[in-house]
Amino acid sequence: MLPLPIEKVFEFFSKAENLQAITPPELQFKIITPLPIVMGQGTLIDYKIKLSGVPFGWRTRITHWDPPYAFADQQLKGPYAIWFHTHTFADEGGRTRMDDEVLYKLPLWPLGEVAYPFVKGKVSEIFQYRRKAIKKLLGV
Repeated sequence: MLPLPIEKVFEFFSKAENLQAITPPELQFKIITPLPIVMGQGTLIDYKIKLSGVPFGWRTRITHWDPPYAFADQQLKGPYAIWFHTHTFADEGGRTRMDDEVLYKLPLWPLGEVAYPFVKGKVSEIFQYRRKAIKKLLGV
């Protein structure tokens, strides 16, 4: 829960460059698409990222855009076989509840499934870092 109006929270997330600021430094996350990026349905964004020291190119498309309530992005190219991330925002009396839902599948099935417990833990750590960074950057 963020003690800020939904419009302010959504505005923060509508700026792609903020994604770099809320990603753990060890991932060496870098947006390749020239900034500023106009966000909306169909927007493509290219990144570079390192997972466990292995560099990847990552491309996502904004598949759903409903300001200030929700948006979703889908990996088109990257380290996962499937990655679909939905961000939802709800106004709760001038405060904003923000929820993330990530659906992902590892590559190289069935061998990739061996890494699932490790990857699940890393994804959880990334989102814990994000929650703290968001609060700090939004001054709450």
